[in-house]
Amino acid sequence: MLDAGDFASAASSASTKLVHGGVRYLEQAVKSLNLEEYRMVKSALRERQYMLRNAPHLAHPTHFLVPVYSWSKAVYYLIGMKMYDAVAGKSNLFPSSFLSREEALRRMPGLNAKGLRGAVAYSDGQFDDARYDLALVDTFVEAGGTALNYARVAGFTHDADGKLSAANVREVVSGEEFVVSARKFVNATGTGADKVRALANPELASRMHPSKGVHLLFPADTFPGKDALLVPHTEDGRVIFAVPWQERLLVGTTDDEVTPATRMVVEKDEADYLLRQLNPYLKTPLRREQTVSGLAGLRPLVAAQVQTETSKLIRDHEVELDSSSGLISILGGKWTTHRLMAQDTIDAVQREMGSEPGASLTRQWPLSGAKGFDANFSTKLEKEYALPADVARHLSGKFGSRALKIMELLRENVEWKMRVDTAVPAIQAELVYSIRFEMAETIEDLLARRTGVQMYGWKEALAAAPVAGELLAREKGWDSAKAAGAVAEYAAKIRGFLNELELGEG
Repeated sequence: MLDAGDFASAASSASTKLVHGGVRYLEQAVKSLNLEEYRMVKSALRERQYMLRNAPHLAHPTHFLVPVYSWSKAVYYLIGMKMYDAVAGKSNLFPSSFLSREEALRRMPGLNAKGLRGAVAYSDGQFDDARYDLALVDTFVEAGGTALNYARVAGFTHDADGKLSAANVREVVSGEEFVVSARKFVNATGTGADKVRALANPELASRMHPSKGVHLLFPADTFPGKDALLVPHTEDGRVIFAVPWQERLLVGTTDDEVTPATRMVVEKDEADYLLRQLNPYLKTPLRREQTVSGLAGLRPLVAAQVQTETSKLIRDHEVELDSSSGLISILGGKWTTHRLMAQDTIDAVQREMGSEPGASLTRQWPLSGAKGFDANFSTKLEKEYALPADVARHLSGKFGSRALKIMELLRENVEWKMRVDTAVPAIQAELVYSIRFEMAETIEDLLARRTGVQMYGWKEALAAAPVAGELLAREKGWDSAKAAGAVAEYAAKIRGFLNELELGEG
C-alpha cells in the first residue's frame, strides 16, 4: 500500500467524525423515491455496527438531539427518525424518542429556549477518523501487508498487452525512486483518483466531482453537554452538526463545489456561514473569535452525469475496471462504508485474477489497539502508571491497548512522560512511539494525526511544535538547522490558519 502523503492526511482526517447512515440521505431517498440512496443508507447502518465493534477504543455510540420549535416539525422529525430506526433494524443502537422541552433543556442547556417545543433524540456513532485510519494501516501490516507513506506513484509500466505491470514510485522524503511490480493495481486515492486513472490510461474521462467541507472547533464549555446537536434547517437545505469531540465542540460542515480558486483552509466566510446556521439554535451565540482550531477537506464525490450541486450527489461508491490497462479504481464512498468499499474492491480483484471471491473476514476483525481494551482501560492505565486522568483518557482513546507499548518507552527515558504542552494531554512518549512505529515523518504528522494536538487547538500546536521538532531530530538524526526549519515551516502553516480567521498568533 502506497500513500503519496501521510496516512489520513487529506479527507480521511477532515470528516465530521460520524459513523452514520445519513439522516439527510434517507430523507432525500424518501422524497425522491430513490431506491439506490435508500440502499446506501441501509448498508451504512449495517456497516456502522462493524466499526463500533471492531474498534471500541476509537468508535462509540452517541446520542443526537434535533430541537423542534413547532409541533408539526416535531411529528415530521420523529416519523423520520423512526424510519431511520426501522432501516437500521437489528443494528439500531438506541430507539429514537421525543423529549419534552424540560428534558431537552436538561440534556442540552445551551439550546435556545425561546419557542422550544422539545427535541427528537436518536442515535448514531462517532469516531476518531485519523486514528482509525492509522489503526487500519497497522492492522493491515499485522496481517502481512506492506505499507509506505510519502511514496508517490509517478507512472506505470505496461506489458505487451497494454496491462499495468509495474508502478514507478518516488519516495518523497528521501527522493529515492523504485519500482513495484504486481499482477493487479488498485486505485484508492479519493479525490486524486482521476490523476492515477490518467497515469494508467490517458484516454479515461474524469469522474471525480469533489466538494469542499470545513469544520470549526470551540472550547467544550461554549455548548455544555454530552449529546450532539443536529441543526435540521439551514438557509441552503444542508445539515449542520455540533458534536462534542475530545474536550472540544466540533461544528460542521459546509458543502461547496471545488473551483480552481478553492484553497484548503477554513476561510472567514465559511466560518461565518457555519455560525449563521448554528447560532439561532443556541442560548449564547458562538463567535468566530472563540474558534480554537479548524479543518478543511475534499469529499471524493463521483459524478455519473453533469451536476452542479455537490450537496445532492450521492455519497455512494463505485468499483471501476479499466479493461484497457487493468486498473481497478474504487471511487466515491464515505467513511462509514469503508469496509464494504474494500470488500467490493477486493472481490473485483479476485474475479479479475480468475478466482471466485471468498467470504469476507473483516466484518469481525478487531483493529490494532482493540484487543485487551475495555471500558475500564483508561482507569487501569491511570492507576498502574500514575498518570493524570486526562492523559490516561487521551492515550486510551487514541491508542487503545497499544498505549501499553507507549508506557514501555518510559523505561528508556522517564522524561518522556512530560506533556508536549501544559494545556494538552499528549505526552512526549507517544510522539516517540509514533515516529518509531507509525511512520511519522513531520511535525504535522505528529500533532495533527497521531496525537490530535492540532485539532485541540492551533495555538497549543504552535507551543508543542518545538518539542515535536526536537524529538524528530533525535529519532531521525537531524541536525539543528533541519529541526529549526521544520518547526518554522509548521509554525508558518498554523499561523496562516489563524490569520485566515483573524484570530491572531497568541
